[in-house]
Amino acid sequence: ALLVHRRPEDIGLLPDGTRHVTGPGGTRRTSHVVDPVWVSIEWTLARAVRTSRFWWLALGYFCVLFAWYAVQVYQTKYLVEVGFSPAVGAWALGIVAVVAIPGQVALGALSDRIGREWVWSVGCLGFAICYATLIALGRSPSPGLLWVMVLSQGLLGYAMTSVMGPIVVEIFEGPHFGIIFGTLNVAMIAGGAAGPWVAGTVHDVTGSYDLAFALAAVLCAASAAAIWIA
Repeated sequence: ALLVHRRPEDIGLLPDGTRHVTGPGGTRRTSHVVDPVWVSIEWTLARAVRTSRFWWLALGYFCVLFAWYAVQVYQTKYLVEVGFSPAVGAWALGIVAVVAIPGQVALGALSDRIGREWVWSVGCLGFAICYATLIALGRSPSPGLLWVMVLSQGLLGYAMTSVMGPIVVEIFEGPHFGIIFGTLNVAMIAGGAAGPWVAGTVHDVTGSYDLAFALAAVLCAASAAAIWIA
């Protein structure tokens, strides 16, 4: 009863796709709409895919999922290769998931105040720091660097899941949001599949993950830029 409400109207909202100009008691609600013409359009998938904003979102999601899964799949193996025990490698992967929880809650709430793009950028920065630290670990493995890698990846990088949906709904709001977001998930899946494949192939060819990790860090920057452009 304290956290769950039966109706959106109980907290001054309406269901997705419904618009109003007045709030409870007939008072006019403050509008935060930047582009009234854009918001007035009922966005279908067919309309969305004909906009550049849709494809910038697709690019941003592809790039960050590439980075996300390139490290997730090979992180434990890599840590063992550079000198850590299998137990420490497994522990590090588990701690990433644990610290992701407060990161998602805190940065998700913060995105309501500073904007989704900023939190997305923080998440991309987290993954970039993670990759830079992984490369450094290959040259100087230490518990301190390991903690930097774990915290930047989990606390910051994983927090971007809290804004993946809101970013899309704030651009393509309406009753067709589900199919639009679902289609963008194809880009996420493609990125998530490409990341491990590319990283593994690079390792097989060069004997090192460094080039793949550097590429993933660059794609983090590309993802942040794409979301800002969208």
